[in-house]
Amino acid sequence: DWFAHTPPEILAKNFGVPAETFSRIPLHNLWIFQGTVPGDLAGDRAAIQKDAPVPTHPFIFPLGSSRPFKSSDTGSIQIADSSNFKVSTAVSSALVTVRPGGIREMHWHPNADEWQYYIKGKARMTVFDTGPNALTMDFNAGDIGYVRRNLGHYVENVGDTDLQFIGVFRASRYEEVSLSNWLTHTPPKLVAQHLNVDERTIAGWPDNAPGVMAKR
Repeated sequence: DWFAHTPPEILAKNFGVPAETFSRIPLHNLWIFQGTVPGDLAGDRAAIQKDAPVPTHPFIFPLGSSRPFKSSDTGSIQIADSSNFKVSTAVSSALVTVRPGGIREMHWHPNADEWQYYIKGKARMTVFDTGPNALTMDFNAGDIGYVRRNLGHYVENVGDTDLQFIGVFRASRYEEVSLSNWLTHTPPKLVAQHLNVDERTIAGWPDNAPGVMAKR
């Protein structure tokens, strides 16, 4: 579009070639078009590198094959943020996988809103706000979910295949607070009085923020 709206003689001076070189450029944006299949990756890398310095940090992060932030037989959470992907100083993400019958535990994010993209499977998410106000909705592959910062939420796998979605946060680091982890690190007598639950029951709650839990 810029080429098409620049006089040919300016393009000729800018690139050091005859103006006729640009006589057949598209006059409108192509956006997406049919091209040729690229060759080997090494060739493309050599073509773009030339004499440019190698970036200090890589701009590609293998999120899907990275070491899980949390993992169990019920699912996993894999993280990309400034702690392991150095160039990611303004955004972080979490790839969440939940096995059939599992649930992404009740939690909230204290440092950023969450923008979700559902990759595969069937999900049901409930978001809680003070008021009380709560909203429950179903999500399928290709859907987008949104949770405001500090709002409690959980996501159930309501299908018979793996559920997978990615959460994106406008923050340099991924942060979450697990509800069960918070309550199990609060004096049990206080929790018991608040919830009218026996202290022995509270002692059996997960105290390690598992991330993904199996439904009972």
